[in-house]
Amino acid sequence: MLTANNQQSTINNLAFTLIELLVVISIIGILTTLVLANLNAARERGRDAQRKSDLHTIQTALRLYYNDTGSYPGSDGNSQILGCGSKDSRTSCPWGGVWTTTEGAIYANPLPKDPLDVPTDTVNDYRYAGVDADNYILEACLENKSDAKGIGTTSLTWCPSGMEYVVKP
Repeated sequence: MLTANNQQSTINNLAFTLIELLVVISIIGILTTLVLANLNAARERGRDAQRKSDLHTIQTALRLYYNDTGSYPGSDGNSQILGCGSKDSRTSCPWGGVWTTTEGAIYANPLPKDPLDVPTDTVNDYRYAGVDADNYILEACLENKSDAKGIGTTSLTWCPSGMEYVVKP
């Protein structure tokens, strides 16, 4: 037969101690931190894949421009493509805008921009440099420092990760 003391003892044995609760909460916190770190890394890799795809889209548009005009467009001081507007006076094509000419050619609608593009932030823009009529350099800053297709850069003001992806003709 159970007495009042035996019932109280049984109830106390069914409860968790403070130490046990703290251990469980700590384990949950550690697991949550690991999951969030992996999730952020997956997002970075996803944006890097988008950047690579964007550069290949721009590369195709540049080749179409080359086929129409016989040369690749120049670049302005802000690393943008000088390929919009009239044939006599080409203007910069903004990232995220339409790359079109007054002759009626549309090369990209829209001209891709970086997935992390922030207005007035030049860190997260693509960079284009028209080397000469037959060559150019197109660059994107990657977030994943261990990307196998990235190359190291010393321009840490433009690319804080130090890893960029470069496309040439």
